[in-house]
Amino acid sequence: MSGLKLLPGWLRERIGWHTLGLIASLVIIGVAVTVLYEMLRNIRPAEVLDALTDTDPWRIALAALFVAGAYFTLTFYDWFALRTIGKPHVPYRVAALASFTSYSIGHNIGFSAFTGGTVRYRIYSAHGLGAVDVAKLCFITGLTFWLGNIAILGLGISVEPWAASAVDQLPPWVNRLIGLALLASLAAYVVWVGIKPRRIGVGEGHWTVTLPGSKLTLLQIVIGIIDLSFCAAAMYVLMPQAPFIDPIALGVVFISATLLGFASHAPGGLGVFDAAMLVALPQFETEPLLGALLLLRLLYYVTPFALALIIMGARELLLSRRRLAARKGISPEPLAALPVIEPEPAEADVPAEDTERRRAAG
Repeated sequence: MSGLKLLPGWLRERIGWHTLGLIASLVIIGVAVTVLYEMLRNIRPAEVLDALTDTDPWRIALAALFVAGAYFTLTFYDWFALRTIGKPHVPYRVAALASFTSYSIGHNIGFSAFTGGTVRYRIYSAHGLGAVDVAKLCFITGLTFWLGNIAILGLGISVEPWAASAVDQLPPWVNRLIGLALLASLAAYVVWVGIKPRRIGVGEGHWTVTLPGSKLTLLQIVIGIIDLSFCAAAMYVLMPQAPFIDPIALGVVFISATLLGFASHAPGGLGVFDAAMLVALPQFETEPLLGALLLLRLLYYVTPFALALIIMGARELLLSRRRLAARKGISPEPLAALPVIEPEPAEADVPAEDTERRRAAG
C-alpha cells in the first residue's frame, strides 16, 4: 500500500507528467488507428461518395447553421473570461476574433491549449494583455468547456447509460452511477465557489485567478451546454436516416468521442473521434456513417480553419502595412511643435538708408 502512495511521486520525478501525458496520447492514437484499420480495410469508397452526394442539401445547410451557432457560442467563452480576469475594456468584437481564430486553428493543429493560447496572445497583446493574462483567460475558457462537458455528459449518461456503454464497454448501471456522480460533483463545485471567493495559483512566482462565484459558474455551465448542444445537433442532422437513434443517446456518444479525441491531442481528434463513433454506433452501415463524419469535419474543422487562416493573414498584412507607413511618414503634430527660425535678410533686401548707416559705422 505504501508503494502505491509513493508511485505518483516516483512517476513525477523519473518520467514527468508531460511525458506521461504524451505516452497516454500516443496510446490512444495507436488504439484508434488499429481500430480504424480493422473497420475500414474493407470499406467501399464509392458507397462513401454516394452517401456524401445523397445527403439532402437542407440537412447540410442546417448542420452548417448549427456549427455557426457553436462557434458563436464559443465567443462568449472569451467574453466571459475577460470579465472574470478583470479585463472588461476589451470589446466583444476582439473577443470574438480571438475566440474564433484560436479555436479554429487549435482544433485543427492539435495541442489546442498551446496553439490556441499563442493565437490569443497575438490578438490580445495589442489591447494591453500580457502572457499571464492570456494564461488566466485560457484557464477560464478551459474551465467553461469542462463544466459544460460534465453537465451535459452527466445528464446524458444518467438518462441513456446504454449509449455510454457502447463507448466505454461498462455495464449500464455503472455508467448511470458515473453520470450521477458527475452531476453530484458539479453541484458540489457550484456550492464550493459560492461559499466564499476561491483562488487558484497562489504563491510567489505564480499567477492567481479568482474563480467565478456560484451564479457566474451556472452561467459558465449554460454557455458550455449550449455550445456542445449545437455541435451534437449538427452531427444528428447529418446522420443516416435509418435506423433511428435517440438524440440524447447520440449526444452521449458524440461527446464521449469528442473527449477521447481531445485527450489524444490529435489534430481535430482525427482517427480517435472517428473510431469511437464507428465503434459506438454499429447499428449503422459503415459507409453512410463515414460520409456523415466527413461532412461534419468539412463543416466544423476544415471550413472554419480556412476562414481563420484568411482572417489572420489579412490582419497580419494590415498590421505590417500600418507599421511600414508609420516608419516612412512623420506625423504633422511633431513638426508643428518645432520652433520656427526666421532667416536673416540678405543685403539686397535691406533698405538703402540702413546700408549707408552700417558702412558709416564701419
